[in-house]
Amino acid sequence: MTGSDALPPAVAAAVAALRQRPISVTDKGFGCLAAGRPLTAARLAADRPSLFGPDFVLPLMVLRESALRRNIEAMAAYCAAAGVLLAPHGKTTMAPQLIARQLAAGAWGVSAATIAQVQVLRAVGVPRVLLANELADRPGIEWLARELAADPGFSCYVFVDSLAGVRLLEDGFPPGPAARPLPVLVELGRPGGRTGCRSIADAVQVAQAAAASGQLRLAGAAGFEGTFGGDGGPAALETVARFCRDLRTLADLLPRDREAADGYLLSAGGSAYFDLVVRELTVASPGRPDPTVVLRSGAYITHDHGFYAGRVPGGRPTVPGVSGPPPGPAGAGEPRTGAWPALAPAIELWAPVLSRPEPERAIVGAGRRDVSFDQGWPVPLRVRRPDGSTLAATGLQVTGLDDQHAYLNLPGHSPVCAGDLVCLGISHPCTTFDKWRVVPVVDEEYRVIDAVHTFF
Repeated sequence: MTGSDALPPAVAAAVAALRQRPISVTDKGFGCLAAGRPLTAARLAADRPSLFGPDFVLPLMVLRESALRRNIEAMAAYCAAAGVLLAPHGKTTMAPQLIARQLAAGAWGVSAATIAQVQVLRAVGVPRVLLANELADRPGIEWLARELAADPGFSCYVFVDSLAGVRLLEDGFPPGPAARPLPVLVELGRPGGRTGCRSIADAVQVAQAAAASGQLRLAGAAGFEGTFGGDGGPAALETVARFCRDLRTLADLLPRDREAADGYLLSAGGSAYFDLVVRELTVASPGRPDPTVVLRSGAYITHDHGFYAGRVPGGRPTVPGVSGPPPGPAGAGEPRTGAWPALAPAIELWAPVLSRPEPERAIVGAGRRDVSFDQGWPVPLRVRRPDGSTLAATGLQVTGLDDQHAYLNLPGHSPVCAGDLVCLGISHPCTTFDKWRVVPVVDEEYRVIDAVHTFF
């Protein structure tokens, strides 16, 4: 079952409350509109004000509803066809209203990167969370132990990559009549990477310690391939594929002396190389039960015009033997996969041209406080003139950002001038959402039909 009826009641109630949550003059972009009357997402949906009318102050990040809907549905369909589960990464948006839409579309759970993010997800009623990171601070461990003991309907999986990490979790989960073993996934990494065991042998040792623990339950294995993807070229793709093969090998070596071994999870998958993850992790191993593969992709919900656009399947060059068109129905020893999801950029940042101090340079009123810059500069998409006409962004390029200014290079003959509006695409949504507490959602005519609240 998908749709709003599939939402856990607590999540549905949290979303309903957020639609009535006041939007204040202190919420960036809403200073004029919120000053005149009480303002909520529900009020915006009823009034449908134009983004380009007198109500909104720029710069302002917006979400295109058509692209959001398309991306959520496309990834859900891809995972269903491939026979894998989806636990979309909540850190991308930290927007319960969007996370609820992913759950309604069939997501198995929601991923988090920190215990603070788990607390947000817990506060809005998400029943299953995958903490895709090690948990090593005592207050966080003890909070999670209390939450799990208090609510049998709440489940949370945690990564572990060392014997010391196993002991930390054991110390925070004292045995008792109300205690439930904490499900853990042993994390595989690579030398020079971030967290994760540095070898399969080390990971097996950690897995054995977790399996032998009375306070923990070995639930499977996990890793993150995205940090090995580099520029998305052939060598990088082969490194990603090789890592995924190692992760699949690890799954086959996990202890089998327990009934729950057949239910092991195997989790990986950022938003760039999820196709390679599905190919490598779903290949059957003779004589071994197939693990349940869980993707943790997050940025797919909005996609982008930069980093991910050039790395997702269909956006990057194919490499024979490593990546290519999805195969047909899987046979013995073959992977399961489905048609690649056709993703569309959903984030736009609209900002005014403040000045054209030189023939080939304009200054735009948006900067590092408004848009991501860690994986590339914003991408000019088009220009809107005061009369409502539009210009193509041909020859326009952002070359730098200050806190509140963007440096826009443009041809000397371009008519762009102060008062025009520039529509910017972004690269890397995860570091754009955290700059906005309230984000308008617009239809194809740029009427604001909703607003989502973020909790970073």
